[in-house]
Amino acid sequence: MGEAHDFSLFSLFMQADWVVKTVMVGLLFASVWCWAIIANRAIAYGRSQRQMRIFEQAFAGGASFEQLRALAETQNGGLSAVFAAAMDEWEKSHAEQAANAPGLQSRLELALDLAVSEESQALEKQLGFLATIGSAGPFIGLFGTVWGIMNAFTAIAAAENTSLAVVAPGIAEALLATALGLLAAIPAVIAYNKLSADAGNLIARMEGFSDRLAAMLSRQLDAGRAA
Repeated sequence: MGEAHDFSLFSLFMQADWVVKTVMVGLLFASVWCWAIIANRAIAYGRSQRQMRIFEQAFAGGASFEQLRALAETQNGGLSAVFAAAMDEWEKSHAEQAANAPGLQSRLELALDLAVSEESQALEKQLGFLATIGSAGPFIGLFGTVWGIMNAFTAIAAAENTSLAVVAPGIAEALLATALGLLAAIPAVIAYNKLSADAGNLIARMEGFSDRLAAMLSRQLDAGRAA
């Protein structure tokens, strides 16, 4: 009776073909990187939600522009960045004695749109990698599986032995690649859907705040013209 084959995960990896090993290592790296992105984005979104809530409460509570500017300097991105961009344009226009210029309203709206766009890109950063792994991971693993099974059947032909004991190790090594592909893809898909929804909510809050701020500044501009 022949020696029993070692079917531990490490042994299956070490005995695999170099192509299958490359696929496995790539999928493991992708899985680790996906979890790093998930943790990073979850922490960033949680921080953004807290900061936005604080800033919205201050804004709705009637805080002055000076108080809001001071609060914005203690925060990083989000509504603070949108507010700071609008205030920078407002102050530049006043410094140039252009507060009553017809183009001030459009410049403020442009500054707000650009700030929201930049913050949106920052929020959605790295989500594309999750989407890529979520869609491509199973197929990359399947490629490793197909390659490994092809080698297994090649070994059968070379040994001229159709015994399952001959082909089983190679098939097991090949299926491990598929398992790793799913291990990387499933969390990536779930996390991408959740994080995309969270990012969308944060972006919607910034867009709503941008509209409210633009309306407030427009009223102040109209009041200044009427004075």
